[in-house]
Amino acid sequence: MPVNYGSLPFLEALAFFRAKLNLPTQRWDDLLGAAHDRAFVVAGATKADLLADLRRAVDQAIADGTTIETFRKDFKRIVAERGWTGWTGEGAKAGEAWRTRVLYETNLFSSYSAGRYQQMKAVADLRPYWRYRHSPASTVPRAEHLAWDGLILRHDDPWFASHTPPNGFGCKCYLETLAERDLKKQGLAVTPKAQIPYAGTDPKTGLPQGVDKGWDYQPGAGVDTALRTLVSNKLITYPPAIAKALSADVNRQINAQSSPEDYVRRVLADRSTADPLWMGFVENFDAIQQQTGLDLKGYLVLLTDQSPRHVEKHHQWDGKGQRQARPEDYAHVPQLLSDYDSIALGKTSGAGRDRLVVTKRIGQEVFRAVFDVLPGKRNRSVALVTLTIKG
Repeated sequence: MPVNYGSLPFLEALAFFRAKLNLPTQRWDDLLGAAHDRAFVVAGATKADLLADLRRAVDQAIADGTTIETFRKDFKRIVAERGWTGWTGEGAKAGEAWRTRVLYETNLFSSYSAGRYQQMKAVADLRPYWRYRHSPASTVPRAEHLAWDGLILRHDDPWFASHTPPNGFGCKCYLETLAERDLKKQGLAVTPKAQIPYAGTDPKTGLPQGVDKGWDYQPGAGVDTALRTLVSNKLITYPPAIAKALSADVNRQINAQSSPEDYVRRVLADRSTADPLWMGFVENFDAIQQQTGLDLKGYLVLLTDQSPRHVEKHHQWDGKGQRQARPEDYAHVPQLLSDYDSIALGKTSGAGRDRLVVTKRIGQEVFRAVFDVLPGKRNRSVALVTLTIKG
């Protein structure tokens, strides 16, 4: 069914929105696509307190079904209290109405869609077909979206990776799930690929026809890559105090949602190649630079699949107080960098990379970790090489 503001709140939608990181941005296209799954942004809002207040207003709209009129009053009060000026739409009644509607509807509909995505995936074995529906609530229907109304594909069809609603600002389209018996009972069938309308590419944007810039993704299915690249680039340009605070905020989000223990168990059980686990950003880059000379501002902290395998093979019990690292020990890796007892440059790696040697007493044991420093324009990171633990 289409979104009804009075009945919108449900756990998955609210959880999706509340898991986002507040991220300062200058322009609306600073953040595009799947990165929105992990970040709450308001174009031009760069102050933390302003962004937090706006986020609370949006959260209330999602949780309580606040009307757009109430949201506009909250928005007007917040920008006045925080002294925010120069934002797009300011000073004109029509401009302010447009700006508040975009902020309100974009967050409500994307959160709703992401929550529905989680629900629909959970029942995909029983209801494997998804039907695209155009909402009658759309005041200015797009020709492409009208043409897609009634289109039926399997839930795992690649088409949905770029066409899951909303497909642009103001889009109110939605998806329905169908079981095999629904198709038979209603005389429906999966839409042949050759019959999908507007299946080409828009020459102006390079995106699928009918999909606006920044909307060619599946809300709720986003990965961290786009967000971590963006944040990493921003950390380099921010003043140290702001960069450090943002790093800590990101790390709290990441640590609450990722499980190093599960990752380690998986890569030890399955020896095939696995993507590295992103554990956040280097927080105290200023102190590290003072002690080692390395500028790690904006660097990711990674746990690769090779590290636990190396530790398992080469750093077992030695009869001299050293024990083998357990999967749960890897949860301490970010702490080793953010709150170390000692840090120093180690011998360069065989590939000529800088290495950091870090020690930290945790309880009655001393953790010693070696990290590779991986520079570059993209995915600057420090990656754990080895970990030893002695009592």
